[in-house]
Amino acid sequence: MTNLVTGATGTVGRQVVAELLSRGHSARALTRDPARADLPAGVEVVQGDLTDPESLAAALDGVTGLHLITFGGPYFAPLETGPRIIDLARQAGVRRVTVLHGGGPSLLEDAVRASDLAWTVLMPVEFMANALEWADGIRGADEVREPFTGRLSAMVHEGDIGAVTAVALTEDGHGGQEYVITGPQVLTLQDKTDALAAARGREIRLVELTEEQAVEQWRAAGQPEEVIGFLVEAYGNTPLVGRTVVDTVEKVTGSPARNFAEWASEHADAFRS
Repeated sequence: MTNLVTGATGTVGRQVVAELLSRGHSARALTRDPARADLPAGVEVVQGDLTDPESLAAALDGVTGLHLITFGGPYFAPLETGPRIIDLARQAGVRRVTVLHGGGPSLLEDAVRASDLAWTVLMPVEFMANALEWADGIRGADEVREPFTGRLSAMVHEGDIGAVTAVALTEDGHGGQEYVITGPQVLTLQDKTDALAAARGREIRLVELTEEQAVEQWRAAGQPEEVIGFLVEAYGNTPLVGRTVVDTVEKVTGSPARNFAEWASEHADAFRS
């Protein structure tokens, strides 16, 4: 049995590939540029583009499990090729499909849900890997500069998203399921800053920005206006689902979700000057 992972070089895709390998399953990784994929030995890397469904035909040969993302192109543009991708998957004999929910309407996710395949929609909350966005500020000035510092997050280790995905791709019983995936704790920004400081062995200051200062900072970093609007809403008015712990990881994988202190320890070098 072969499992095709799209978005294989992304934050979650790499973890799906790693989890499949660690569990003794095959992994075929789809990427636009195989020469730059930098994936582990044992992974079959193939070229393809989700915005061009016909480029997936050869990659789907012999595939029983398919992991999909809902965006392609610049700035996470929603894919409009979902129905054709699902047609090709069905023709290839794919049995199980996982789709990483992109946070908004998606033709691809709609096509997955409407199909007769054993589909699982994965709905992770904030990724722990998002903390890497602070690395430059921490290395250069020992500080994190963010708005809405009282906001709460049940952020999830990207490895746990990969683990849930790998199980859903390779085991029965997950078809027709929608899995919200969180970490084991609800954290404030101060909690996260303290965990990073402990992991790297040096104090980090948390500096609160006004909403206006944050918007200016995001624009200077080149963020599109729609992304800025999303960040203001998500950080200023975090929905209940993003700040509520659920036990999906342990129920699906049999192992407890990893906490942010573990993640910080694994990535401590990224925050050391």
